[in-house]
Amino acid sequence: MTPDLGQLLDVAAGRIIAHAEELTTLDSAIGDADHGLNMKRGFEAILADRANILAKPLPEALKAMGMTLVMKVGGASGPLYGTLLLTLGKELPAEPGLADLARALDAAVAAVKARGKADFDNKTMLDVWGPVAQHIGNGTASFDSVRELARSRAEATVPMKALKGRASFLGERSIGHMDPGARSSEVLIAAICDVLEGRE
Repeated sequence: MTPDLGQLLDVAAGRIIAHAEELTTLDSAIGDADHGLNMKRGFEAILADRANILAKPLPEALKAMGMTLVMKVGGASGPLYGTLLLTLGKELPAEPGLADLARALDAAVAAVKARGKADFDNKTMLDVWGPVAQHIGNGTASFDSVRELARSRAEATVPMKALKGRASFLGERSIGHMDPGARSSEVLIAAICDVLEGRE
């Protein structure tokens, strides 16, 4: 598996930018109302550095994208998504196979858990990335099953009570709203699947 990093970058950034308003609307219900705008700013910064990023081997390119998100995205999203990409860059070889991806995703999920001091079912992005990483690690995943799992896990955050992040301050009032980080995770995972499957 040798992904076209330029296409992955363009499609992922384009999807996040296209969903920025939706993500901000979700965040306005239970957070700071800035998740979409922050993610849009981060991915626009990645696009602005596109040539430099694509000149690097895959691991270094992922690290560069992660650092950009850490530096450019405010709130918790930048450090958490930055940690995800930095860890993938640290763990993946230049030409990864499926087993490499599964192992790197496990490490990235563990790093995000540690960075955010969060766990599964806390109503965060981990509720999407954790099950997806486990599913890919099982070795039976298809692009459709990964997309569907990401969608269903983002939807599953709606009835959850937030235990981490700004939404946790709302207590019971956080119930009934999708976590914006879970939704942005679903958007990114769907974009990656679409590119790898050749739909984009």
